[in-house]
Amino acid sequence: MTLKTVITIVFTIGFTTNVHAQNIPLNKYGLAVLQDKKQYEQLVKKDPTQQLVNLEQYIPGIKKDVRYATTNNFTHQKLYSSTAIYLRKPAADKLKQVQAILNKKGYGLLIYDAYRPYRCTELMFKIVPNDLYAADPKKGSGHNRGVAVDLSMVELKTGKPVAMPTDFDDFTYKAHENYQPSDPTVTANRKLLRDTMKQLGFKGSRTEWWHYYLPDYKKYPLMDIVF
Repeated sequence: MTLKTVITIVFTIGFTTNVHAQNIPLNKYGLAVLQDKKQYEQLVKKDPTQQLVNLEQYIPGIKKDVRYATTNNFTHQKLYSSTAIYLRKPAADKLKQVQAILNKKGYGLLIYDAYRPYRCTELMFKIVPNDLYAADPKKGSGHNRGVAVDLSMVELKTGKPVAMPTDFDDFTYKAHENYQPSDPTVTANRKLLRDTMKQLGFKGSRTEWWHYYLPDYKKYPLMDIVF
């Protein structure tokens, strides 16, 4: 292999990796954060997998409890002006399959949070500056990329949330992956959600039973656009 061939390969790989970051302004941390809707639309036109999909329209029967559109969250502030929930198309496709599997077992999905504008991540970290629980804005979040979701389950018969180790956004050890609940029903509910999400390729969090994301999250740029 010649030096010219090596240079060509390196350039091609580098270009493919960074194609979505091109022309996106860098913020104070040196991160490329997409803030322009027209630029987002151009990105989607070039790569349809970058599209953010409205989950309520895309996944039949999905439920939501968007806490950040209320003051009932750990910040005690209303961070969102809308309760609309979005994910990138590949994540939405996988979540649709999760919903179908759970439906056959008498359950459905309950979404707490999905795509999150970058500005909200900055605010959250000011209130809880601990990256075990709030994403560091110096790195950004999978939520800012549209491929992370916070969720639980509901019973189809009653429409009520199932019992889980803690409530959403509980920053105690009981929310951790290795916590062993004393109630076998809680253990079974958490296991069903975890196993089904992982079956479809999502990865879970060590410290938050409700948080899942796609491992290839770096394929999607950080965004600070309100939809």
